[in-house]
Amino acid sequence: MTRMTSALLVAGLCAALSVPCARAADAGKLQYLFNDSHFHLTNYVQQGTDIHEYLKIMGDKVGRSTLFGIPLQQTWSYGNSGNFAPTYYLQSDAPLYYYSFTDAFIAMAYRSVSPEEQRRLDPMITGFNPADMYAIDHIRRVLQVFPGVFSGIGEFSIHKEFVSSKVAGETASLTNPALGRILDFAAEAGLVVIFHCDIDMPFAKPDQEPVYLRQAIDLFQKHPKTTIIWAHTGLGRVVHPNQSQAFLWRANPTHMQILARMLEHPSLHHVYFDISWDEVAKYATSSPEIEKDTARLLEKYSGRFLFGTDNVAPADQAAQLRVFHLWDRIFSQLTPQASAAIRTGNYERLFDEARVRVRAWEKANPIDGRSAR
Repeated sequence: MTRMTSALLVAGLCAALSVPCARAADAGKLQYLFNDSHFHLTNYVQQGTDIHEYLKIMGDKVGRSTLFGIPLQQTWSYGNSGNFAPTYYLQSDAPLYYYSFTDAFIAMAYRSVSPEEQRRLDPMITGFNPADMYAIDHIRRVLQVFPGVFSGIGEFSIHKEFVSSKVAGETASLTNPALGRILDFAAEAGLVVIFHCDIDMPFAKPDQEPVYLRQAIDLFQKHPKTTIIWAHTGLGRVVHPNQSQAFLWRANPTHMQILARMLEHPSLHHVYFDISWDEVAKYATSSPEIEKDTARLLEKYSGRFLFGTDNVAPADQAAQLRVFHLWDRIFSQLTPQASAAIRTGNYERLFDEARVRVRAWEKANPIDGRSAR
């Protein structure tokens, strides 16, 4: 199927299902800098940017954006921090807990803007516990209560430095069947999955295989029909890429070698990577040589990477664009085609398809349990 034929098919399905299709609607309009594949409207205490203000921040720079809160709420424990009200997980030793109302809040915010503005947004479901076998019931319920709103699930976390150990209740893991059920349902409903899982433990030794790599690959291979975006390419604030060239692949690959092997493997064709977060940009731009290596990787596999900011409740457009411009030197080394794919095209392809598939699932599974006619 040619690219033009595919685009016409998506546009036709959008019309048939009354789905707002941004690619068709925006044809002929100005060229945006990027689509944001990773954006948090609210923070760890469910406070954030008003959605109308966020659309102004997007302005003529950001074409489309995912829209999600943070599924975890930071407890304000007086015994821990007294009158200081923490707004970030590193500001308190008190636990985090799953905050399911975030999905209703995001849905109502999305519904408060005009249909034209809605076409620029792709809300995501996050308010579930990935260690809970009932999680898929929450996701299904959200789709049925708020039809026409959501395009995917995430960002949600499995192993995350300094976060996982703070979450009240059972710790999520890659081997928990609850997570497998979530990925199966995402495939059924057509939901894009934005998945945060550190590839390694914090402060890992450079001569060891990343501890979560094999489990992650095994999980992805078991769910070939699920569109998965691995957030931050598996990196974190202190979960850094191994850049050492001193070992062979079989002994200890560099981070870019790991990504290349995954991107080349036919059983992982459904796995994508976002290059969101200023911490990831920090690693990618740490030296001219690494910048060149990163650019070569992005160029070769340009159909499998998406740019995102990982911004949390930005105050203005300058804050929203700051992470993007950290990549200027790398983007300048890419062909126009590769740069466009990573900045805008891959987002449109994945999320346009998700909109069509999720709307079809909602139509077939209304909240009263009867198939729509």
